[in-house]
This record gives sequence, C-alpha cells and structure tokens, in this order.
Amino acid sequence: MLFDDFKLEMFLRPLAACVLGAVIGWNRELKKHPAGLRTQILVALGSCSFTLSALELTSVMHEQYLQENSDPVRVIAGIVGGIGFLGAGSIIQSGGDVRGVTTAATVWVTGAIGIACGMGAYTLALVTAGLTAFVLIPLGRLEQKYLQDQ
Repeated sequence: MLFDDFKLEMFLRPLAACVLGAVIGWNRELKKHPAGLRTQILVALGSCSFTLSALELTSVMHEQYLQENSDPVRVIAGIVGGIGFLGAGSIIQSGGDVRGVTTAATVWVTGAIGIACGMGAYTLALVTAGLTAFVLIPLGRLEQKYLQDQ
C-alpha cells in the first residue's frame, strides 16, 4: 500500500508530471500568457496525484475488502471535468473577440499529461508533452507570422 512502504514509482510519477507540466508552463511564461509555469505544474501534479490515489484506492478495496467494482476511471472523468471548469475560466469574450482558448487547451492537455504520469504511462506523457510543445512553439510562430492578420 501507498503508506506502508516507500515506492519509488510514487515519487517518480509526480516528479515526471511536474517536469512535463513545467515544459508547457515555461512556454506560457515566456509568451506572457496566463496559466503559466506554476499553474501548469500544479494541474499536472494534481491530476497525477488524483490518479495515483484512485489506483491505490482500487488496490486497497480489492485487497482488503475483496471489492472488484471500484473504478479509477470515474476519478479520471472527474479530473477531466474539473480541469474543463478551470479552463473555461480562462476563456474571455469581449466585443466579438474570444481570447484564452489556447490557455484553456494547455490546462486541459497538462491534466492529461498528469493523468498519464499517474498511471505510469511515461511514453504517453512524454509524447503528449512533446507534441504540445511543438504545437505551442513552432506552430505558434507560424500562426503568428502567417495567420494573425487574417
């Protein structure tokens, strides 16, 4: 169980979530966009911790109470809903102009990275973080150069 003995994975998974969340947050900070470094790290870390807690609870329920109907997927669904609410708060509409959608999307994808880290799916987390960085940095520059005025 989680609290009975130290498990290296219980340290590595949140650490990976923080590092990968920082990759996304660093780009946001450099561009002076909302939901920067600390926000992205906390979203990834929180998502990872909730996922780890759900997996641990499922294990405990199965081992101690022989319950097979505990479902960590419900916790993940709750995380996604909560992050959606957080992201919606960053979207602003004024005078027909909508701003903050990319910020909301980065919060959402950072949550997914945290969930992947919590599950121990490091390859998925790394690929997602890498693709997110690609979308934000080179594609962001292309968008700014060629599509901003249209």
